[in-house]
Amino acid sequence: MYVAASNGAAGGGLVITLLVLALAVVAIVAQWKMFEKAGEPGWGCIIPIYNFYLMCKIGGKPGWWVLLMLIPFVNFVVLVLVLIGVAKGFGKGGGFALGMIVLPFVFFCLLGFGDATYNRSLAV
Repeated sequence: MYVAASNGAAGGGLVITLLVLALAVVAIVAQWKMFEKAGEPGWGCIIPIYNFYLMCKIGGKPGWWVLLMLIPFVNFVVLVLVLIGVAKGFGKGGGFALGMIVLPFVFFCLLGFGDATYNRSLAV
């Protein structure tokens, strides 16, 4: 009995791991498309630190804000401001930026695969 219970638990863990991995892949592909729509290299979304630098550019924020991401608690505020800028650049509002924080795999898909177009002058 004990062996069967442990095998079932391991199977459940595998399913959750595969689900999380699938959501991560979807978010990466969507972010890749979003970067390309904004005129940035799509591959930049998979390079740590550089991806946030590009996100700052897309959101109309200075690149040195990447350094602010190293400061605890400040990093969350910076992330929110950058995502608001990204949402505005694609013609969306602050609620959409909140969605990008809470459900990134859904909202990045809406930007990457949807009909939203990027306008650098809107990203402020």
